[in-house]
Amino acid sequence: MSRRPPRGEYIETDTGNKVARKATLVGTQNIMLGGKTVIQPEVMIRGDLIRSIQSSSSSSSSSSGTPNNTAVAIGRYCFLSRASCLRPPGRLYKGAFTYMPLRMGDHVFVGPSSVIQAASIGSHVYIGAKVVVGEFAIIKDYVRVLDETIIPPNMVIPSFSIVAGQPARVIGEVPEGGHEAFELRELYKTVGNNPQPAAS
Repeated sequence: MSRRPPRGEYIETDTGNKVARKATLVGTQNIMLGGKTVIQPEVMIRGDLIRSIQSSSSSSSSSSGTPNNTAVAIGRYCFLSRASCLRPPGRLYKGAFTYMPLRMGDHVFVGPSSVIQAASIGSHVYIGAKVVVGEFAIIKDYVRVLDETIIPPNMVIPSFSIVAGQPARVIGEVPEGGHEAFELRELYKTVGNNPQPAAS
């Protein structure tokens, strides 16, 4: 075996993000990754859907990477599973259609084929497979969203909730002591060009 593998399946950044070569990140200059985040193949992040309101008033200075141009902000140790999609939510504002930033905390797991259009997702959140999070929904900390749940637009999900259904409703509460299950440090180590086996 050669000492340096040719091209790995993942690109690893200086801050430890592992981004699959087969992931699609549009508008990368508007996507902020906190570090140690895994983005699997076929993930789509729409960083091109940015706020369009302030650009009309000052066309010259808007291109110089102002902080309001962040479309998607992701914390540390997040895990975006295969074929999931992050899209900033959009709405009419002062007569013009614009997008608002999608913000995600730390240790957020997004399951395969899920579509996220939330305004914000807290930390230590588990989102199952084939979940749809509607525009401007807010998910607080330590929330578990079960597979195939549809969270309607603008819904606010309180901390420590277990959510399921179409449309979503709170069906239970994360038990005390069940918070360690949301830690994604070990999962992070099992992915990448030099994966380590999962600790049993």
